[in-house]
Amino acid sequence: MKSFLTYRFCLFLILIPALVFSQSPPSFKIIPLGVKGGIDESNLSSYALAVEGTEEYVCLDAGTLHYGIQKAIAAGIWKGDATELLKSKVKGYLISHGHLDHLSGLVTNSPDDSAKPIYAMAPCIEVLKEKYFSWKSWANFANEGEKPALGKYHYVVLQQATALPLEQTSMSVIAFTLSHSNPYQSTAFLIRHQEEYVLYLGDTGADEIEKANNLRMLWQEVSPLITTKKLKGIFIEVSFSNEQPNQSLFGHLTPRLLMNEMNVLSEFTGEEALKGFPILITHMKPAGNREAVIKKQLSESNQLGLKLIFPEQAKLIKL
Repeated sequence: MKSFLTYRFCLFLILIPALVFSQSPPSFKIIPLGVKGGIDESNLSSYALAVEGTEEYVCLDAGTLHYGIQKAIAAGIWKGDATELLKSKVKGYLISHGHLDHLSGLVTNSPDDSAKPIYAMAPCIEVLKEKYFSWKSWANFANEGEKPALGKYHYVVLQQATALPLEQTSMSVIAFTLSHSNPYQSTAFLIRHQEEYVLYLGDTGADEIEKANNLRMLWQEVSPLITTKKLKGIFIEVSFSNEQPNQSLFGHLTPRLLMNEMNVLSEFTGEEALKGFPILITHMKPAGNREAVIKKQLSESNQLGLKLIFPEQAKLIKL
């Protein structure tokens, strides 16, 4: 497990037409197809990720797909028909957990999609089998579950902390369990290409609220990638502002809780290693001025000097 945790990378903010956060040539490109955590069904969690210089994408969650691709076309990132691009460019889906805002695009686009894998840990795949691709709520386009199984998608079960190649790409993934309103599980995906990495977390609560140590164990595992400068950035949610009561977090983070977790991470990396390190904030739940408040609270509490990045739909990011 420890053998893959050795590596390096440098940071610098450049504006080209995309957001680029590396002094050396970027290793990854990410198209946010959706970034929010609720209300706006046209902009839900989904990040198309590929190795720079390729067009072999995987989607990190799939709350919004078709509309996000249309926005990417309008922004000049992709060219062509949205449905055909979904079929040809997206080589698979990594689904963090079974909540609709992370997979509704996958379900509703399935009739027009092409054959490809769905990667998830076993509890998430069971939700897909029993609740979505079940014939009770939607046709079963997968290769397992209620019959007839149409077999367009095939499930790939991810095991904790075990590397697995991502089909039709040059990337691999290592999955880690997260707590999302304990005992409900979510997943973190550590994506690797050669000796460079990106870490994406699905929904997660803080260890102190969840009475768990999943995040602490994750920080311990990835910290060598930060200190040796091979982790390009961390995608992590902040759903609510600090005013949200703990009993109403439902397995999510606030700015205070995120920064507490970053302090735990710094125990393993040292504070210096986190100065300028990219933290990409996902899953803000839009309501009133909540997003502006979250950004302000994060900025005011950023004692570690993290590079806070707020992805926008169809705005290309390079890491």
